[in-house]
Amino acid sequence: MKITVWGCRGTLPTPGQHTLKHGGNTTCLEIRNEEGFPTIVDAGSGLRFLGKKLMQNDDSHELCLILTHSHWDHLMGFPFFIPAYFSKYKINVCGVQSARNYMAQSLARQLEAPYFPVNFDQLKAKFNFDCKGPGCERCVHLKVESINLSHPNGGYGFKFKEGKSSFVFLTDNELGHQHPGGLLPQDYIEFARDADLLFHDAQYTDEDIVKTRTWGHSTYDEALDLAISANVKRLGLFHHDPDRTDEELDRFVAELQQKAAARSAKLDIFAVYEGMQIELE
Repeated sequence: MKITVWGCRGTLPTPGQHTLKHGGNTTCLEIRNEEGFPTIVDAGSGLRFLGKKLMQNDDSHELCLILTHSHWDHLMGFPFFIPAYFSKYKINVCGVQSARNYMAQSLARQLEAPYFPVNFDQLKAKFNFDCKGPGCERCVHLKVESINLSHPNGGYGFKFKEGKSSFVFLTDNELGHQHPGGLLPQDYIEFARDADLLFHDAQYTDEDIVKTRTWGHSTYDEALDLAISANVKRLGLFHHDPDRTDEELDRFVAELQQKAAARSAKLDIFAVYEGMQIELE
């Protein structure tokens, strides 16, 4: 599978000189299986750029859209997703079966008056909200599993498996506090066990969390502890705080690498950046 990052910032888009390296767009991933079928994870502001790419350079007229949850930073790009306005596209909206109606309502509400001039029923793409599992029937060779996130108002993390490769995506997951419907750290450790790649929420420092505990996000050290305990091969720090500069992210990565080495952990650690592409074979 091939993973492309179109947005990895948390809370709200943050363009500017301080985010040039890691990017300022909010959550959006593109995952291609071995046949090239596109699965999109979340509809943050990065979705706009992915939509332009699909229109200009791609002949895939069917895709899968998986949503982790309905907080605004994970949906705000949807009204600007160009393929949704063309009848040649079919969009399978997937995720967790019990949240299907909730996801349909969440997308439609992004295009309600007086906040947006186009209503959802004016979109010309064919939307399929009847997927039977976390992934759609077209996600050939790509197995998708889900887990409840520990986050205000709930949400879902996902594991993508193709062949012998596995990618775990746990954004907006607070390891230090169990929200209603959320699980304990050990549950997330088992979900990520031996994954080739883990993207995990790492929005806060230990100093930040004194004021932000219960807001739904983890610290850098909590993400590191989970990755080491789960024996994952690569850890990508995700959902960067909007005030976090590129220089700060680079410094935190270096500090975590030292901590991992001190624990004799064979773990590749990096801060996810916009435009990043990773292939798992």
